[in-house]
Amino acid sequence: MDNSGNSPWEGASGAVLARGVARYLAELGFVSVPEVVPQRGLRVDVMALGPKGEIWIVECKSSRADFLSDRKWSGYLPWCDRYYWAVGRDFDLDLLPEDGGIIIADGYGAEGLRDAPAQLLSPARRRKLTRTFARTAARRLQQLCDPMQP
Repeated sequence: MDNSGNSPWEGASGAVLARGVARYLAELGFVSVPEVVPQRGLRVDVMALGPKGEIWIVECKSSRADFLSDRKWSGYLPWCDRYYWAVGRDFDLDLLPEDGGIIIADGYGAEGLRDAPAQLLSPARRRKLTRTFARTAARRLQQLCDPMQP
């Protein structure tokens, strides 16, 4: 966000929001990966791994229509310790369910508006998700280093 509080990214895409969210999460000591598949049929916008192994999911919504068309989000709740919505400054916050935190984001950064309630993952699910996170991140790094690799 710029110092005036005005965002040059009003109505920005989910990918732009995800970039701001990643920067915000890094400030909190988290590493994040966009578009992670925790289970077949689910693709989260941002998955973050905290310094103590906590797993957060952030779903980025660029507009009212984007939010209303997504009916899969409740399926993400069992796959994280905390669930957040990331939206632009002009998003109608009354649309967002109470069972998630709220992050206001743009392409430059983000700020937490409401903390998400904690729901701890089982140890088995945490291991599975941590492996999924690591493999997704490593695969993407490998593709950056060697784009010709399948």
